[in-house]
Amino acid sequence: MSQVLITGATGLVGGHLLRMLIQTREVTSIAAPTRRPLDPTPRVFNPYDPQLTDALAQVTDPVDIVFCCLGTTRREAGSKEAFIHADYTLVVDTALTGLRLGAKHMLVVSSMGANARSPFFYNQVKGKMEDALKAQRWEHLTIARPSMLLGDRTKHRFNESLMAPLFRLLPGNLKSINARDVATAMLVTALSPAQEGVTVLSSAQLREIAEREKE
Repeated sequence: MSQVLITGATGLVGGHLLRMLIQTREVTSIAAPTRRPLDPTPRVFNPYDPQLTDALAQVTDPVDIVFCCLGTTRREAGSKEAFIHADYTLVVDTALTGLRLGAKHMLVVSSMGANARSPFFYNQVKGKMEDALKAQRWEHLTIARPSMLLGDRTKHRFNESLMAPLFRLLPGNLKSINARDVATAMLVTALSPAQEGVTVLSSAQLREIAEREKE
C-alpha cells in the first residue's frame, strides 16, 4: 500500500485514520477530498467542495487502496433523502473514484445490523450501500460493522450520549467501540495480505484486531 484515497477524513473514525495514515511509512501519498478544508498537511492532497462528488473528481493520480469513513444520522442529515445521499450515494461515488484510479482494495465503515431488507431505515440504507459495493466486484472489499462509536465528536449526538453508558456494558458485538480502535483495525487490515473477495469485520473482531496491535 502506498497511494491512498480516503473520504470522511473530517469525521470521527476518518479523523483518526487520516492521522494514522500520515504517520505510516508505507503510505507515500494521501488524497483526502472533503466538504470542508483540512489543515494543510504534507503528503495530503485535499480538494474540498460542499459537493463531495466535485472534490472527488479532482483526484486524478492513481491510488492503491480506498478508505471510506463517511457516515451521519438521519437527524444530522436533516431528511431521509439527505441521509441516503451521505451514506449511500457518496460512498458509492468514493468507490467508483477508487476503481477509476486503479485501486484494488476498498475498506468501508458500515454499521452493525446493516441489511438491505431491514425494517429499520438506517440499517436498510447501510445494507443497500454494502450491496452496491459488492456489485462492483472489488478484488478486495473489507466492510467494517462497528457497534455504537465512542469518541469526541465535533457535533453532539444526544441519543448516543444517552445510550453510551449502557452500550459499554453489553457483550460481544453489541458493546460500544472506540472510533480510534475502528481506525486502527482498518489500517492493520489494509497493511495485511488481503483476502480475495468480501471480508466483513464485526465490532468484536474490530476490537480484537485493535487490541492485538496495542500489545
